[in-house]
Amino acid sequence: MSAQMEQLIAQFENFQAKVRQAEARFAEVGDMQERIAQVETSVTSPSGEVTVVAGAGGTVTDLRLSAGAMRLEAGHLSSVIMSTLCKAVAGAAQQQAGIVDETFGEAFGVNTSEQVREAQAEAFGTVEEEPASQQQQPQQPSRPARRPAPRDDDDYFDDGSFLRRS
Repeated sequence: MSAQMEQLIAQFENFQAKVRQAEARFAEVGDMQERIAQVETSVTSPSGEVTVVAGAGGTVTDLRLSAGAMRLEAGHLSSVIMSTLCKAVAGAAQQQAGIVDETFGEAFGVNTSEQVREAQAEAFGTVEEEPASQQQQPQQPSRPARRPAPRDDDDYFDDGSFLRRS
């Protein structure tokens, strides 16, 4: 056999090995989807008046106001709710990115967590923070995860992501 033919065979075998690796990774997609569906981040405002729980896709699953929240001026309460909500949604997005990285990051050479942190820093005008997994331990869901309701065709303008850059 010629050296060129041996090189082509070696390249083809390398390609086949990469295909097998990709197939193995894609077999993990079901597990990844299940883990993402169970994502839940709970954030309480610094003064304790507001707690927001966000799930997969940044869906707000719970909003709790303490008795003290009712004594706040409306504008201040609104600001505290929005700030807490943004932190909860950002934490859920970071958890999801971490799950994607665990499943595919190494195989495809991507760092989704870093991309999410950069996008959040740009969108919110903040300094990039450490991953949520290093800041606090995620809480276990207090109720079974729900699949999102089917979207209406009129929702064409809502792609469900607040992180997408234009």
